[in-house]
Amino acid sequence: MTARWVAAAAASALMLAGCSLLPGTTSPDPETPEPPEMSSTPAPDRPEVDVPDVAPHGFRDAPPGAGVDRYTDQDLAWEPCGEHECADIAVPLDWADPDGQAITLSMRRVAATQQPRRGTIFLNPGGPGSSGKEMVEYFSHAGLEHYDLIGWDPRGVGDSTPVRCLDGAEMDEFLTVDASPDDEAEDAALEEAARGFGQRCLERSGPLLAHVSTTATVQDLDLLRGLVGDERLNYLGYSYGTEIGAVYAATFPDRVGRLVLDSAVSLADDSDVTQAEGFERALESFAEWCAEGDCDLGDDRDEVIQAVTGLLRHLDHQPLQVHDRELTQTLAVSGILMPLYGTKDWYPILADAVSAARSGRGQALLELADAYNERDIDGNYGSLMTAFNAIRCNSHVDLGLAGERARAKKEAEEAGALGPFMGPDLICPLWPAPVVPNPEDQTAPGAAPIMVIGARMDSATPYENAVDMADTFESGFLVTWEGDGHGTYGGTSTCVDDAVHRFFADDLPAEDIICTE
Repeated sequence: MTARWVAAAAASALMLAGCSLLPGTTSPDPETPEPPEMSSTPAPDRPEVDVPDVAPHGFRDAPPGAGVDRYTDQDLAWEPCGEHECADIAVPLDWADPDGQAITLSMRRVAATQQPRRGTIFLNPGGPGSSGKEMVEYFSHAGLEHYDLIGWDPRGVGDSTPVRCLDGAEMDEFLTVDASPDDEAEDAALEEAARGFGQRCLERSGPLLAHVSTTATVQDLDLLRGLVGDERLNYLGYSYGTEIGAVYAATFPDRVGRLVLDSAVSLADDSDVTQAEGFERALESFAEWCAEGDCDLGDDRDEVIQAVTGLLRHLDHQPLQVHDRELTQTLAVSGILMPLYGTKDWYPILADAVSAARSGRGQALLELADAYNERDIDGNYGSLMTAFNAIRCNSHVDLGLAGERARAKKEAEEAGALGPFMGPDLICPLWPAPVVPNPEDQTAPGAAPIMVIGARMDSATPYENAVDMADTFESGFLVTWEGDGHGTYGGTSTCVDDAVHRFFADDLPAEDIICTE
């Protein structure tokens, strides 16, 4: 993983595994009444809607023929694409209706450079909503030269029939909604913003919104496997990409080749260790580093943490003016979390940005927030901001508004410093599309060995997730990196890199490994 890939991953995959800092996050007020008990009915508050007859970009006619065969009989037409090759294919909007509407999948290939060619490795950077086509451009081929590398934009993402919601100005406005409601009016505004966001996505994306689940993406991926001529899937996925790999293994265990799942998400909707707790650990590590070094935020860990949280509380009432924009509490939280996705090399950047904001200069922290949110200097946003919500809400059951508020209250208590600023995610409970859940049985019986990688101090996907995922698979084994950072393979650990290369070369026993360098 090159330095460029680390930076890009941190900038584009920062809402992984269910952490949403769009409006709909809140800092619970001690005087707020206790929320009602969670509903036992899955997704009780999702609205029943009339789906508008719109055709998002990438809708196309189905290939000639009938049934699924019309898709499996397609020819891949690779064409020059910068330094590499690109191709588009058709997949059914609804895999249960292969003779209905078709959509487009777009991919980029880096051809094998050494013989004998061993097949294809499909790559996914996570998100959900990050671009595999972009990833493969700067992903290092070193150690994997006997394979073609293919990165594809999953359905709903980038060049593959993307979900459309808000334009840049609308997204700017959306992100100004107070994410730390202090009274009923502000709480109602959060709920209204979440409902309006979903409605806007429905208006612009129409029937696509109900068909961007992980299970649909896995069907797409198996089609791609067949079209490149591989009998088994070789795959490397980061973060949410591990969910794609896990669901593939559960759905097609007999077609698993070499699967590497790095920075594993939780396979359960109610993980024992929350993402907020993972970021809390990272903040504590940053605070210890800061207190021991040349940092003006405090002389001990607690003082540094108080400096960070004190800034956030201050911004809740007094945002900082940055040219024609404002650094609000919500944007500041995004800016603080972004460096916490990385290794300790990011700590000086975070320290300088927080220190500047405490002195009234918010530009550095706002720029970090913009990188987090994929906002460019012209005010345009990448597809992550919309695809993230569409895919996760389409793939995972929620327990409604009351249940989400209760969860956020519990999480705030368990992750004392940052937890109160995460708040409830009100987007999925009000999402105007049904849930298409992942398979219940995720053991992948009969699958070939599956490598799961976890960093001990991963903030976004806590290490415990990797332990659980490796244990869940009948054939899973765990590679532990005794370090930090979100996403280990590709330059962080020589030990992990060597294990991955040997695994894809069929030269590694499927046994747990602990890496310290």
